[in-house]
Amino acid sequence: MLDFPRWKVLSIWGLVLLGILFSIPSLIPPSSRHLWPSFLPHSTISLGLDLAGGSHLLLEADLQDLTKQRLQTMEDTVSSEMGRGEPRIGISDVSTSGGRVSFLVTDPTQVDAAVERMRAVTQGVGLTGTRDWDVGVVDLNRIVLTPTKSGTDQSLKNAMSVARDVVRRRIDPGGTKEITVITEGNDRILVQVPGVENPEELKRLIGQTARLEFKLVDLSADPAQVQQGHAPAGSQVLPMAEGGSFIALKRRVIVSGDQLENARQGFDQDGRPVVEIKFDADGARRFGRVTQENVNKPFAIILDDKVLSAPNINEPILGGSAQISGGFTVESANELAISLASGKLPVKLNVIEERSVGPDLGADSIHKGVVASLIGIAGVILFMLVTYGRFGVYANIALIVNGFLILGIMAIFNATLTLPGIAGFVLTIGAAVDANVLINERIREEHRRGRKVVDAVDTGYQEAMRAIYDANVTHVISAALMAYFGSGPVRGFAVVLLIGVVTSVFTAVFFTRMLVAQWLRHKRPKTLPI
Repeated sequence: MLDFPRWKVLSIWGLVLLGILFSIPSLIPPSSRHLWPSFLPHSTISLGLDLAGGSHLLLEADLQDLTKQRLQTMEDTVSSEMGRGEPRIGISDVSTSGGRVSFLVTDPTQVDAAVERMRAVTQGVGLTGTRDWDVGVVDLNRIVLTPTKSGTDQSLKNAMSVARDVVRRRIDPGGTKEITVITEGNDRILVQVPGVENPEELKRLIGQTARLEFKLVDLSADPAQVQQGHAPAGSQVLPMAEGGSFIALKRRVIVSGDQLENARQGFDQDGRPVVEIKFDADGARRFGRVTQENVNKPFAIILDDKVLSAPNINEPILGGSAQISGGFTVESANELAISLASGKLPVKLNVIEERSVGPDLGADSIHKGVVASLIGIAGVILFMLVTYGRFGVYANIALIVNGFLILGIMAIFNATLTLPGIAGFVLTIGAAVDANVLINERIREEHRRGRKVVDAVDTGYQEAMRAIYDANVTHVISAALMAYFGSGPVRGFAVVLLIGVVTSVFTAVFFTRMLVAQWLRHKRPKTLPI
């Protein structure tokens, strides 16, 4: 018990000091934080929507955009399926009019083979017995693919699930802001973000579909026809992001945003803001091969069906990295990098409701939460002092240190404190005291049995730690499950509880034991004041 080496003492005090230093900025009023020395930690805890106000958005999926994407994807599939394998099937007059994909098979004897190939790429929808596309033949050699209702519903469901995750990653890449992003109904997503009182910033970040594509420029197109919106077969006309002109591009996608490994804001050699992107292995290989085959030809960088730029391929680009330029500011380049890194939205989302939530209710909640916390802590401190004397003093010191450590860890991760989080904080106070009660009662019991002072304390800590670890393991499991599966207030409560359980074990077991060991070493008491 008395064998507490200097390195262990310094380590424990060092952790306590770091926790206090990281917690102090969160306790200083925002107007006075500039007085805090710049060389010390400045991380603070963010307040949740229920405490500090924020922005509320309700997003709705654009079903026309989803339908358009499905038709375009199937159109690309038709071209690739008819051209692969042996024999190749010649087709013409590919059309997406009328909400369906149709094409002519140039050799009537190959119609059956074309139908089989297209049926092979359709998929079953759950246990409904239907497929996502119906394949039929009209006029002997025209094949028509019609999207089914079951397929459309399943596609919407999948798109909304992905969109919810993409929105969450864009707003909260680190997962520490305790935002609320949940689906409502079949085609809506509710977003609540604390601390952001201007919804416009969120709308810019969320509203960008971030569908990135690289395509070759069609040099054979007639410029006059292109400006009128007409392109040769196998090509398409898209607008330039700046200038209002149009450009003809090959429909085939060289590389898409799905093959991005990373994206970040940077600067070009002239100091202008750009977005630096890096492809994954497959994307880098495809990009390198196409640029090798098309040296001295232009290719286009397309974002959400608008051409950002169309640079010339001066030499093969084999490193798997590229830059996107387009008159960015540092802020807009950073927003685009976040959007690209978080993944593209599978469907366009329209804002149908927006509002700012004021902090007035939050101020009242903070006041009541702080009052409740102080009353609870004061009651616990008084109980420990009266019941355990000197050992109660050590438990109370650990209790205060535990509070600083919780705040410090939350500040390090820039976590968000919600009203349920305050409840979790108060609950951890009880958990911390419970551990000290177990230890002190065990020490009492061993001392009454006639053990010497040092033996009683040593045995008390060893025996009580088993029960403490068992109890707190169950707390950690339940809190971890709530943090993983929960969202919003539930996750806020779970995060604070999880941090509090870990810090309470540290302060109750290691910190108080160090204090008791130092007292025993210096005073050598004959009886225990407990």
